[in-house]
Amino acid sequence: MELRIFTEPQQGADYDQLLAVARRAEETGFGAFFRSDHYLKMGSVSGDPGPTDAWTTLAGLARDTTRIRLGTLMSAATFRLPGPLAITVAQVDRMSGGRVELGIGAGWYAEEHTAYGIPFPPVGERFDRLEEQLAVITGLWETPPGGTFDFPGKHYPVSDSPALPKPVQRPRPPVLLGGTGPKRTPRLAARYADEFNLPFVAPEDSPAIIERVRAACVEIDRDPATMIWSHAAVLCCGRDDAEVARRAAAIGREPAELRENGLAGTPAEIVDKLGRYAAVGSRRVYLQVLDLADLDHLDLVAAEVLRQL
Repeated sequence: MELRIFTEPQQGADYDQLLAVARRAEETGFGAFFRSDHYLKMGSVSGDPGPTDAWTTLAGLARDTTRIRLGTLMSAATFRLPGPLAITVAQVDRMSGGRVELGIGAGWYAEEHTAYGIPFPPVGERFDRLEEQLAVITGLWETPPGGTFDFPGKHYPVSDSPALPKPVQRPRPPVLLGGTGPKRTPRLAARYADEFNLPFVAPEDSPAIIERVRAACVEIDRDPATMIWSHAAVLCCGRDDAEVARRAAAIGREPAELRENGLAGTPAEIVDKLGRYAAVGSRRVYLQVLDLADLDHLDLVAAEVLRQL
C-alpha cells in the first residue's frame, strides 16, 4: 500500500505553504504530493489568500522537489483546452524529470465557474467534452516523434498537430479518473485511465463501484488487472484520543464522524482501516491533509503508519 498526500489549497494556502508540505512529504517517505484543482473555497473558511492555479503550483514543485511524484485530483476539463493542457502537463513532466500524473474530471463546482467567468455547460456536455479531452491529450502524447495528430472532435477538432512537446514518461504520464458514476465514468476509465480513484468511498461500498469499472474493461478487451485502484480519505491521526480531537477541531470536524467517514484515530486504527482498503483491491490511498500548517501530522503518520506498511 502506497500513501500519498492530497491537499485542498482553495481552502487557503499560498505556494510557500504547499512547498513546505510537499518537501516534508518527500523527506518522510510519502509516495506523492497531489492537490485539488479548484478556484473557489468551499464552506465557511475565508479562502485567504485566495486560489492558486494547480499546474502553476506543480510547475514550481517540479523544480523545488527531487523525488516525490506530483499530480492533480482532479483537474476540471472545463478549465482548460485539451491541446494547451497537454503541452502544460508535458512541460511540467519534463521539468520534474518524469514525475507527473494527470488526474482529470468533468468538473462539478458551478460556483467557481461563475466566480471566474468559466463556462459551465450541462453535465452531459461536460462529459462529452471530457471524453474528447482525454482522446486529444493522450493522442498528442502517444503520437510517435515526427508524426502528426488529427482528431475529428465536435468540441475540440485537431488537425495536423505536431504533437509537441513530448513528456519524459513514455508513452505518456499516468492518467487518473475517478468518481462513483455508474455509466460514463467506468467506460471512460476503461478506455483511458491508468488509475481509478474512489473519492471518500468506504471500503464496504467500494466493490460495486470497482466491479462496474472491471466490467467496462472486459467489454473493450482490457485486462482489469492493468488498472490501479485507489481511494482518497480525510486524514486525522493522533497518538491518543486527545490529539485526535485537537486535530479534528482544527479542521472543523468531529472525531467520531471522521473515524466513520475518513482515516482517523490512532496509528493502529489507521493501519487497520488501510487494511480494509487493501482488502478490496486498493493499492494507494490519498491522505487528504486539510491543516497545512501541521507538519507534525505528516511526521507522525510517516513514523507510525508508513513503517507498518
